[in-house]
Amino acid sequence: MDDKEIKAIVEGLLFAWGDPLSIKDIAKILSVDEKYINGLINEMIDEFNYERRGLRIVRIKNKYQLTTRPEHYEWISMLFQDNKSNNLSSAALETLAIIAYRQPITKAEIEAIRGVRCDKAIETLLNRQLIKEMGRLERTGRPIVYGTTEEFLRYFGIKDLNDLPDINDFKIQNQEDVNKE
Repeated sequence: MDDKEIKAIVEGLLFAWGDPLSIKDIAKILSVDEKYINGLINEMIDEFNYERRGLRIVRIKNKYQLTTRPEHYEWISMLFQDNKSNNLSSAALETLAIIAYRQPITKAEIEAIRGVRCDKAIETLLNRQLIKEMGRLERTGRPIVYGTTEEFLRYFGIKDLNDLPDINDFKIQNQEDVNKE
């Protein structure tokens, strides 16, 4: 097989699988070297970008996935206008942000930060597979600790947690400042 054919197969694999696929899995399927596949995927990324195709290949940790271009969101979102249930509530987003920046973290710690219960938000985030149970602490009650998932990275279009904005870049308003406005 030549490079053109292998690239076509890789594109088909990424499309058919839908979820992120590792270089190791792709190389195994094609019975070729991982470094070779990695080089071809990097070429494909450049080609997709140069040709301004409607799809792009993104890296999520050490895996690759075929996605639509974020700059086409306006048009693609029109397909889903009637399905508003995809949006996360403010409570779920707040809970998710706390987990993303403080993981691993317990429900009690999240509730202490938010000042309100977060059972529903955690349930929603678990159902959406944006967070997962990472284990239990070895202390009284053995509380569950939560962390983000690869789906979280995919949902927000980031490669890894290091791509999260620096928490110090956010202007934090306390309740007194809000009351003054």
